[in-house]
Amino acid sequence: MVKILENKMIVPNICTITVFAPEIAGSVKAGQFAILRVDEDGERIPLTVSDWDAERGTITMVYVMVGKTTQKLATLTTNDTLATVVGPLGNPMEIDLFGKVICIGGCYGNASIYPIARALKEKGNRVTSIIEGRSSYMLYWQEKLKTVSDQLIVITRDGSQGKAGHIGNLKSILAAGTPPDRVIVNGCNYLMMRAAQETLPFKIKTIVSLNTLMIDGTGMCGVCRVTVNSSTKFACVDGPHFDAHEVDWDELAQRRKAYLSEEVQTLRSSMAQ
Repeated sequence: MVKILENKMIVPNICTITVFAPEIAGSVKAGQFAILRVDEDGERIPLTVSDWDAERGTITMVYVMVGKTTQKLATLTTNDTLATVVGPLGNPMEIDLFGKVICIGGCYGNASIYPIARALKEKGNRVTSIIEGRSSYMLYWQEKLKTVSDQLIVITRDGSQGKAGHIGNLKSILAAGTPPDRVIVNGCNYLMMRAAQETLPFKIKTIVSLNTLMIDGTGMCGVCRVTVNSSTKFACVDGPHFDAHEVDWDELAQRRKAYLSEEVQTLRSSMAQ
């Protein structure tokens, strides 16, 4: 059983949870994730480790309330427990001295890019962080990102903060100055796909952290398989980070919808109880 130290909503439908998991906190690296179960009969869901404190033995993850499990997770409070938290899983993000790097996040990705931007900054890179949201009230962790970024750019759909628009603005941002040496994107699959389309004409190396269906997280089940550069890969052990320009985005989108009707039915049943 894993003790919850904090679990709260930070913006509508997006929550942050901090748990006591010293073994994970002592070994996790930027870009890795953990898999948790709310209770013994619950499903296993992967969440990126967005921050950690090795001395205190804590890890922090951000999640979106979209289904039965995350709705149930959001009801837990301090001193409640989770059945399991397993990690760190997946490969760390490649961190090196690339030069100029743009880190892009949307939704839960605003938090997921934080440890990556931090590691890149510590390596000596010039880091620009870009976060996107429907409106200013959907943005969070801006102050944290400022501490690890040379520049923070905010994009909102309604123009309530920063630049008005969406990730389609990326092309104009790239064209406005010296192109970056690398772009790293984390968020929903649509955000990552659109970012990949924007960087392709500039031939900028673009890395995405794929959001796939996943069960065990150790390469045993094959549920997280994706096609990258015409080859089958497992997001959990081969990734979750891949070259965005080599991902078969259409196939990934179809696989994400495989159990959509069952997920909706389960959620409706749980809300009716």
